[in-house]
Amino acid sequence: MPGPIPISLVVITRDAQDDIAECLASAPFVAEALVVDSGSADHTVEIARRSGARVLSQAWLGFGPQKQHGVQMAAHDWVLCLDADERVSPGLARSIAALLAGPAPAHPAYAAARRNRFLGRWLAHGEGYPDWTTRLFDRRRARWSDDPVHEHVIVDGRVGRLAGDLMHASAESIERYVAKQNRYTTLQADMLHARGKRSSALAMVAAPAARFLRFYVFRLGFLDGAAGFAHIAIGAFASFLKHAKLRALDRTLPRP
Repeated sequence: MPGPIPISLVVITRDAQDDIAECLASAPFVAEALVVDSGSADHTVEIARRSGARVLSQAWLGFGPQKQHGVQMAAHDWVLCLDADERVSPGLARSIAALLAGPAPAHPAYAAARRNRFLGRWLAHGEGYPDWTTRLFDRRRARWSDDPVHEHVIVDGRVGRLAGDLMHASAESIERYVAKQNRYTTLQADMLHARGKRSSALAMVAAPAARFLRFYVFRLGFLDGAAGFAHIAIGAFASFLKHAKLRALDRTLPRP
């Protein structure tokens, strides 16, 4: 691995003391590590600084705007955005180094195959892998969306793909994972309602059924055993919750 590469690692945090050190350590090749913290009450900020990161405080703006704020505050135009519980695998690190150490990259943004850990198992099928996600990009030609949840990178051009895995090392309990899905589906329903979208009884049935069939059957999620079944079953239930909450909003609140 060559010396530091002129890219910024950007991580948003809140109470991530158990994850942030390993996250930062997984990308030693970056010229800058920037942590944008939204009011951690634990030791996240001290650990990040001890790990060599520059730390900024920013009140919570929503996932997309919070990440975009970090991108704008970074020192370099090429940015690598990670969540605190994600790790750059050695293979992905080599792929990023090779890409940016050579001629100008062919694309303004690159996606990596994210491998999710669930119930202590690294998933290899279904929604758990390969969960292609865009995390490396040139901020002059790409940016995070304004979505408060399930944010994505908007790119002016085609997105390339990197070799090597992005490891999503979540150690959440089932209780915390389900609670997070409940919060996220509320945010999704609110966002869709504000955009004038509607749902129906048919959508409440069809959307979760289609999601389960796609990932558990056609994407071979059943090969991941009980962990794979639980992961996809909760995902299908989240689809139901999103549509049910959106339908409830449409019944109780005036449309924008």
